[in-house]
Amino acid sequence: MGKIMVFDHPLIQHKVSMMRDKNTSSKEFRDLAREVAMLMAFEVTRDLPTQEVQIETPICPTTVQMLKGLDVAIIPILRAGLGFVDGMLEIIPNAKVGHVGLYRDPKTHEPVEYYCKLPEDIDKRRVIIVDPMLATGGSAVAAVDFVKRQGAKDISLMFLIAAPEGIKALTDAHPDVDIYIAAKDEKLNDHAYIVPGLGDAGDRIFGTK
Repeated sequence: MGKIMVFDHPLIQHKVSMMRDKNTSSKEFRDLAREVAMLMAFEVTRDLPTQEVQIETPICPTTVQMLKGLDVAIIPILRAGLGFVDGMLEIIPNAKVGHVGLYRDPKTHEPVEYYCKLPEDIDKRRVIIVDPMLATGGSAVAAVDFVKRQGAKDISLMFLIAAPEGIKALTDAHPDVDIYIAAKDEKLNDHAYIVPGLGDAGDRIFGTK
Protein backbone atom coordinates (compact mmCIF):
# COMPACT_ATOMS: atom_id res chain seq x y z
CA MET A 1 0.00 0.00 0.00
CA GLY A 2 1.18 3.50 -0.81
CA LYS A 3 1.28 6.22 1.82
CA ILE A 4 -0.65 9.48 2.02
CA MET A 5 1.14 12.45 3.61
CA VAL A 6 -0.52 15.81 4.30
CA PHE A 7 2.07 18.45 5.17
CA ASP A 8 1.74 20.45 8.36
CA HIS A 9 4.94 22.48 8.05
CA PRO A 10 4.26 26.14 8.95
CA LEU A 11 6.14 27.52 5.93
CA ILE A 12 4.14 25.38 3.53
CA GLN A 13 0.83 26.24 5.19
CA HIS A 14 1.68 29.96 5.13
CA LYS A 15 2.55 29.93 1.44
CA VAL A 16 -0.52 27.87 0.51
CA SER A 17 -2.67 30.37 2.40
CA MET A 18 -1.17 33.20 0.35
CA MET A 19 -1.92 31.27 -2.85
CA ARG A 20 -5.56 30.89 -1.83
CA ASP A 21 -5.99 34.68 -1.60
CA LYS A 22 -7.80 35.92 -4.72
CA ASN A 23 -5.75 39.13 -4.59
CA THR A 24 -2.43 37.29 -5.06
CA SER A 25 -1.00 38.20 -8.49
CA SER A 26 0.05 35.67 -11.13
CA LYS A 27 3.71 36.46 -10.52
CA GLU A 28 3.34 35.99 -6.77
CA PHE A 29 1.34 32.80 -7.35
CA ARG A 30 4.08 31.36 -9.62
CA ASP A 31 6.79 32.26 -7.12
CA LEU A 32 4.85 30.66 -4.29
CA ALA A 33 4.20 27.49 -6.34
CA ARG A 34 7.94 27.16 -6.98
CA GLU A 35 8.74 27.70 -3.30
CA VAL A 36 6.14 25.18 -2.10
CA ALA A 37 7.41 22.63 -4.63
CA MET A 38 10.94 23.04 -3.27
CA LEU A 39 9.77 22.58 0.32
CA MET A 40 7.66 19.53 -0.51
CA ALA A 41 10.49 18.00 -2.55
CA PHE A 42 12.53 17.51 0.61
CA GLU A 43 9.93 15.06 1.95
CA VAL A 44 9.05 13.45 -1.37
CA THR A 45 12.72 12.54 -1.86
CA ARG A 46 13.36 11.50 1.76
CA ASP A 47 13.71 7.81 0.88
CA LEU A 48 16.11 8.20 -2.05
CA PRO A 49 18.87 5.63 -1.51
CA THR A 50 22.36 6.71 -0.45
CA GLN A 51 25.73 5.01 -0.37
CA GLU A 52 28.98 5.46 1.51
CA VAL A 53 31.65 7.41 -0.37
CA GLN A 54 35.24 8.12 0.64
CA ILE A 55 36.29 11.78 0.34
CA GLU A 56 38.85 14.11 1.84
CA THR A 57 37.81 17.22 3.70
CA PRO A 58 40.36 20.03 4.21
CA ILE A 59 41.08 18.33 7.55
CA CYS A 60 41.18 14.56 6.88
CA PRO A 61 39.80 11.60 4.90
CA THR A 62 36.27 10.59 5.88
CA THR A 63 33.28 8.50 4.84
CA VAL A 64 30.12 10.36 3.83
CA GLN A 65 26.65 9.54 2.50
CA MET A 66 25.83 10.54 -1.09
CA LEU A 67 22.97 9.70 -3.41
CA LYS A 68 23.30 6.21 -4.83
CA GLY A 69 22.39 7.37 -8.31
CA LEU A 70 18.71 6.45 -8.53
CA ASP A 71 17.41 8.49 -11.47
CA VAL A 72 14.32 10.65 -11.03
CA ALA A 73 11.66 11.70 -13.54
CA ILE A 74 9.38 14.67 -12.86
CA ILE A 75 6.11 14.41 -14.78
CA PRO A 76 3.90 17.53 -14.66
CA ILE A 77 0.27 17.17 -15.70
CA LEU A 78 -0.18 19.97 -18.23
CA ARG A 79 -0.63 22.73 -17.94
CA ALA A 80 -0.86 23.67 -14.28
CA GLY A 81 1.71 21.06 -13.23
CA LEU A 82 4.39 23.14 -14.96
CA GLY A 83 4.21 25.51 -12.00
CA PHE A 84 5.92 22.89 -9.83
CA VAL A 85 8.72 21.87 -12.20
CA ASP A 86 11.24 24.68 -11.62
CA GLY A 87 11.08 24.28 -7.86
CA MET A 88 11.57 20.53 -8.15
CA LEU A 89 14.52 20.94 -10.53
CA GLU A 90 16.26 23.28 -8.10
CA ILE A 91 16.34 20.40 -5.63
CA ILE A 92 16.86 17.57 -8.15
CA PRO A 93 18.74 19.26 -11.04
CA ASN A 94 19.63 15.99 -12.80
CA ALA A 95 16.03 14.80 -13.06
CA LYS A 96 14.49 14.29 -16.48
CA VAL A 97 11.13 15.91 -17.21
CA GLY A 98 8.27 14.26 -19.08
CA HIS A 99 4.84 15.71 -19.78
CA VAL A 100 1.28 14.39 -19.67
CA GLY A 101 -1.35 16.62 -21.29
CA LEU A 102 -4.92 16.24 -20.04
CA TYR A 103 -7.98 18.42 -19.94
CA ARG A 104 -11.22 17.91 -18.09
CA ASP A 105 -14.36 17.59 -20.19
CA PRO A 106 -16.63 20.38 -18.87
CA LYS A 107 -19.74 18.18 -19.06
CA THR A 108 -18.54 14.76 -17.92
CA HIS A 109 -15.60 16.03 -15.82
CA GLU A 110 -13.63 13.07 -17.22
CA PRO A 111 -9.98 13.50 -18.34
CA VAL A 112 -9.16 13.61 -22.04
CA GLU A 113 -5.54 12.98 -23.13
CA TYR A 114 -3.99 15.24 -25.75
CA TYR A 115 -0.25 14.75 -25.14
CA CYS A 116 2.09 12.25 -23.47
CA LYS A 117 5.91 12.38 -23.75
CA LEU A 118 8.01 10.52 -21.19
CA PRO A 119 11.73 9.74 -20.81
CA GLU A 120 12.63 6.56 -22.68
CA ASP A 121 14.03 4.96 -19.53
CA ILE A 122 10.96 5.74 -17.41
CA ASP A 123 10.93 2.13 -16.18
CA LYS A 124 14.28 2.69 -14.44
CA ARG A 125 13.37 5.98 -12.76
CA ARG A 126 11.68 7.14 -9.59
CA VAL A 127 8.65 8.94 -11.03
CA ILE A 128 7.14 12.01 -9.35
CA ILE A 129 3.90 13.20 -10.99
CA VAL A 130 3.09 16.81 -10.08
CA ASP A 131 -0.13 18.81 -10.33
CA PRO A 132 -1.41 21.63 -8.10
CA MET A 133 -4.94 20.27 -7.72
CA LEU A 134 -6.41 16.82 -6.99
CA ALA A 135 -10.14 17.38 -7.50
CA THR A 136 -12.14 14.45 -8.90
CA GLY A 137 -8.96 12.42 -9.28
CA GLY A 138 -9.67 11.61 -12.92
CA SER A 139 -6.58 13.33 -14.34
CA ALA A 140 -4.28 11.86 -11.72
CA VAL A 141 -5.62 8.35 -12.26
CA ALA A 142 -5.20 8.74 -16.02
CA ALA A 143 -1.65 10.08 -15.63
CA VAL A 144 -0.65 7.10 -13.49
CA ASP A 145 -2.25 4.81 -16.06
CA PHE A 146 -0.08 6.38 -18.79
CA VAL A 147 3.23 6.11 -16.94
CA LYS A 148 2.50 2.56 -15.80
CA ARG A 149 1.80 1.54 -19.38
CA GLN A 150 5.27 2.88 -20.24
CA GLY A 151 6.77 0.63 -17.57
CA ALA A 152 7.07 2.92 -14.52
CA LYS A 153 6.81 1.12 -11.18
CA ASP A 154 8.07 3.51 -8.48
CA ILE A 155 5.50 6.32 -8.59
CA SER A 156 4.71 9.21 -6.27
CA LEU A 157 2.27 12.09 -6.79
CA MET A 158 2.59 15.60 -5.38
CA PHE A 159 -0.33 18.02 -5.08
CA LEU A 160 -0.81 21.48 -3.64
CA ILE A 161 -4.47 20.98 -2.64
CA ALA A 162 -6.61 17.84 -2.66
CA ALA A 163 -10.27 17.03 -2.12
CA PRO A 164 -11.32 13.85 -0.28
CA GLU A 165 -13.12 12.64 -3.42
CA GLY A 166 -9.92 12.84 -5.45
CA ILE A 167 -7.83 11.10 -2.82
CA LYS A 168 -10.31 8.22 -2.70
CA ALA A 169 -10.49 7.89 -6.49
CA LEU A 170 -6.70 7.83 -6.78
CA THR A 171 -6.11 5.36 -3.96
CA ASP A 172 -8.91 3.09 -5.21
CA ALA A 173 -7.45 2.99 -8.72
CA HIS A 174 -3.77 2.90 -7.74
CA PRO A 175 -3.29 1.78 -4.12
CA ASP A 176 0.45 1.28 -4.69
CA VAL A 177 1.38 4.95 -5.27
CA ASP A 178 2.54 7.45 -2.63
CA ILE A 179 0.59 10.72 -2.36
CA TYR A 180 1.97 13.98 -0.95
CA ILE A 181 -0.43 16.89 -0.30
CA ALA A 182 0.25 20.40 0.98
CA ALA A 183 -3.38 20.87 2.10
CA LYS A 184 -6.45 18.62 2.25
CA ASP A 185 -9.64 20.60 1.62
CA GLU A 186 -13.30 20.09 2.51
CA LYS A 187 -15.05 18.84 -0.63
CA LEU A 188 -15.92 19.38 -4.30
CA ASN A 189 -18.75 21.69 -5.29
CA ASP A 190 -21.37 20.99 -7.98
CA HIS A 191 -18.90 22.09 -10.68
CA ALA A 192 -16.20 19.72 -9.39
CA TYR A 193 -14.07 22.58 -8.03
CA ILE A 194 -12.29 22.16 -4.71
CA VAL A 195 -13.82 24.04 -1.76
CA PRO A 196 -12.40 26.32 -0.37
CA GLY A 197 -9.63 25.74 -2.92
CA LEU A 198 -7.86 28.53 -4.76
CA GLY A 199 -9.65 28.68 -8.10
CA ASP A 200 -8.17 27.43 -11.36
CA ALA A 201 -4.46 26.90 -10.69
CA GLY A 202 -3.53 27.00 -14.39
CA ASP A 203 -5.25 30.32 -14.93
CA ARG A 204 -3.64 31.79 -11.84
CA ILE A 205 -0.15 30.58 -12.77
CA PHE A 206 -0.31 31.79 -16.36
CA GLY A 207 -2.58 34.81 -15.96
CA THR A 208 -5.36 33.44 -18.18
CA LYS A 209 -9.07 32.95 -17.70
